[in-house]
Amino acid sequence: MMSSSSDPKQRAILEAAWGGFATYGYRKTSMDDIARRAGMSRPALYLHFRNKEAILKALIDAHYAETADRLRAALASEGAIEAQLLAAFEAQGGEAMEAMLNTPHGMEVLEASMSSAGDHIDAGEALLRDVYATWLAEMAAAGAIRLTGAAEEVARTFCSAMKGVKHTSADYDSYRAGVRQLAQLFAAGLSPR
Repeated sequence: MMSSSSDPKQRAILEAAWGGFATYGYRKTSMDDIARRAGMSRPALYLHFRNKEAILKALIDAHYAETADRLRAALASEGAIEAQLLAAFEAQGGEAMEAMLNTPHGMEVLEASMSSAGDHIDAGEALLRDVYATWLAEMAAAGAIRLTGAAEEVARTFCSAMKGVKHTSADYDSYRAGVRQLAQLFAAGLSPR
């Protein structure tokens, strides 16, 4: 998980924090651990973030900003609707889900995120829904897809389905299989026939 921050010190802090959280868990990673991994003193770390929760929220915000950018790029790519959706769904959860499912404490970080930063997650999910809704509306206006409901509702369904795959996947391979199946199903449903 990388940071979209333009400040190199903040980027280093967020990368160090993610490394510590993934390796040792959110609860066991201290501000001292993060400072050490980022190559700075603890007082210097506190100049950027007041506590570990603030760092976690910044990681979440950076994740969603980067994901929205990747999502826009995937949806703007050339190709069939199914290929665009697959690229978008993979952009939405690929790197983050791989890290969550393949690191010793990834799921603990996810749980800590949901309990400590739910408002940041909600804002990030709203951003992703907006990206999908804009794309859906543009594609429907161009006659490339058939919408049977409002673009915003279809976008909400995309995100809800992705959450379902995320929460029911035992490992990254099953997650990827679920994402591929979603892309196929949604592409078939959006087909202009």
